[in-house]
Amino acid sequence: MYTGLTDTEIISRVLKGEQQVFSAMLERYQNYVFTLVLRFTDSREDAEEISQDIFVKAYRSLADFRGDSKFSTWLYTIVRTTCITFLRKKRLATVSLDNEKTSIQLENRESGYSANLIEQKSRKSMVNEAIKMLGPDDAQVLTLFYKGEQSLEEIGTILGMETNTVKVKLHRARQRLKDKMEKYFSHEVRELQSD
Repeated sequence: MYTGLTDTEIISRVLKGEQQVFSAMLERYQNYVFTLVLRFTDSREDAEEISQDIFVKAYRSLADFRGDSKFSTWLYTIVRTTCITFLRKKRLATVSLDNEKTSIQLENRESGYSANLIEQKSRKSMVNEAIKMLGPDDAQVLTLFYKGEQSLEEIGTILGMETNTVKVKLHRARQRLKDKMEKYFSHEVRELQSD
């Protein structure tokens, strides 16, 4: 119904009292937000809860959006702060685990990992798995650039860095991603290339 409207037009209409128009923003950005949130937490349930919270915060803070950057850039800052806050609270609420339980969790993850490799034939899922193996800074830069389709300048704004620094970080993150792909998915990559 509102698909032909730009982000700016939607925001303007919502601020004038047409709250139902915000549903267009929800539809437009729900996959973007959910994908970003999944980078911070492995739990789909937590990701769904956090995503809902993000859209509530975005709606309540819509008047603060000045339009200096894309809406997605502004939304990403809400995603990032909400996820970090959630993870801090979760970490504080976590009771220390005994070593036996931790080793069982690691063992289960590794055994499930090899079974999952067989199922993952698509390039996208392999890349997502490889990104999960990277450090949070690398994963963040790659996600913003490729999934969020943010420019180097926008990523710099989000992360508070110079554009050249972002460019270097992106280059290094790509190299580390390539190394992970070659190390963990070499057989699958060769299979995809031969198809």
